[in-house]
Amino acid sequence: MTKIAKVVALATAALFTMVTVPAATAIAAVTAAIPVAGGPPGPEEKRSVSAEQYRVLTSQCRYADTAEARRACRKEVTAKYVIGAAAAPDLDCRTYSGVTVCGTLTLGPKEQQCVERSVSQGLAFRRAEVECYAFA
Repeated sequence: MTKIAKVVALATAALFTMVTVPAATAIAAVTAAIPVAGGPPGPEEKRSVSAEQYRVLTSQCRYADTAEARRACRKEVTAKYVIGAAAAPDLDCRTYSGVTVCGTLTLGPKEQQCVERSVSQGLAFRRAEVECYAFA
């Protein structure tokens, strides 16, 4: 059944239920079925990144501090990203001390302490985050 047919079916059902259901409820039922363009991607949508960005995202999982964290990292990458034709210019990728990472890093307690210590000693947060993620 196409999306339009589903919307028409829902609208028809909503009209028949308006007799017993308040109008606001019926309108909410109809509008919930209509797809809306724009806005942030839903949980089922994957973000398109270049092959190189995807490689970096999967490769950086090797730095996670436990085997479980490495598995969770790889699972998150495959759930959130897909290889597309072009690079995602707004994906936060950075390289420090020969280590390239992209996106948000999930730091363990030891890594978080390392970042706090490094920043208190004058290292920039972004650099400390990458170096502690990779080497702590």
